[in-house]
Amino acid sequence: MAQLLSDDQITEALRDLPGWEARPGALFRAVTAPSFMAGIGLVDRVAQAAEQMNHHPDVDIRWTTVSFSLTTHAMGGVTDNDVKLAGRISALADELAR
Repeated sequence: MAQLLSDDQITEALRDLPGWEARPGALFRAVTAPSFMAGIGLVDRVAQAAEQMNHHPDVDIRWTTVSFSLTTHAMGGVTDNDVKLAGRISALADELAR
């Protein structure tokens, strides 16, 4: 089972995750899409990646802003699974920006 990351480990992981921030017990990022439908498309691609990883984000959609909050609920905080999914979401968000 995944282990909770320490604050130092989270800080280190965030160095490789531009746009992400640490929040109490979670990693957070908001992405601004060029349109509502582009944001929905991003959510769909993230959902597919999350399903493959069997690790699912909390998602909030506000017009063209899509926010992702990652936590390992069973552990009560951030684990390596959250860091890996954050990296995958970042790659998908980067594709959206192109």
